[in-house]
Amino acid sequence: MPCIRQGGTNRKVVRMVELKNVSVHYKEGVDALSDVNLRIEDGEFVFIVGDSGAGKSTLLKLITREIVPTQGRVFVNGYNLTNIKKNKIPYFRRSVGMIFQDFRLIPDLNVYDNVAFVMRVTGQTKRAIRHRVPYVLDLVKLTDRAKAYPDKLSGGEMQRVAIARAFASDPGLIIADEPTANIDPALSYDIVKLLKEINKCGTTVIMVTHEHSLVEYFGGRIISLKSGEIVFDDVVGGAGEDE
Repeated sequence: MPCIRQGGTNRKVVRMVELKNVSVHYKEGVDALSDVNLRIEDGEFVFIVGDSGAGKSTLLKLITREIVPTQGRVFVNGYNLTNIKKNKIPYFRRSVGMIFQDFRLIPDLNVYDNVAFVMRVTGQTKRAIRHRVPYVLDLVKLTDRAKAYPDKLSGGEMQRVAIARAFASDPGLIIADEPTANIDPALSYDIVKLLKEINKCGTTVIMVTHEHSLVEYFGGRIISLKSGEIVFDDVVGGAGEDE
């Protein structure tokens, strides 16, 4: 897959995600994360796994700056999220592409405009949009569905639109939160393969999933959370490596 980057190909290499001695304690008395240290380098593809309540959602909220840690520091895309100024948060979030399990497409916009929307709100030029949107739609194999509206799409197609939208502004980091949860299991592998292709373009990808069959098939770096702690962090081989 040819990789087209916004603004040239010499994107500065920075450490994408780092948590230093991070703990999150909720008012209800729940210790969501306990003294977590984690570093994800530029260009990595990482699976984050764990049972319900393990701390996966809290970790994502820290990385997207929805919450701040009770203690410790969080760095993402060169931003110190622990003490970032409020007026800088929107700029930070533009450097992160989000893929949600419930798609979150805009129902009254067609596929093309759903993808273009994120570029428009971040101030991209009309020329950049005209060049970039067809490229990402071709990447996710939806060129022929550009004029279709969300209610005419299958679950797999909606998720591919969500992926195209997340990649449209060429973010340094894409976070996929259970991206295969609401699609046909047979399509789950195609979605991960698509994210892997995006990763090959240099974009860091963090994918949260409960589907262990996907993790076992693709392998790579696996981070497992349990009771707010990282209990496993290593690179493992995948069953589908030789395909």
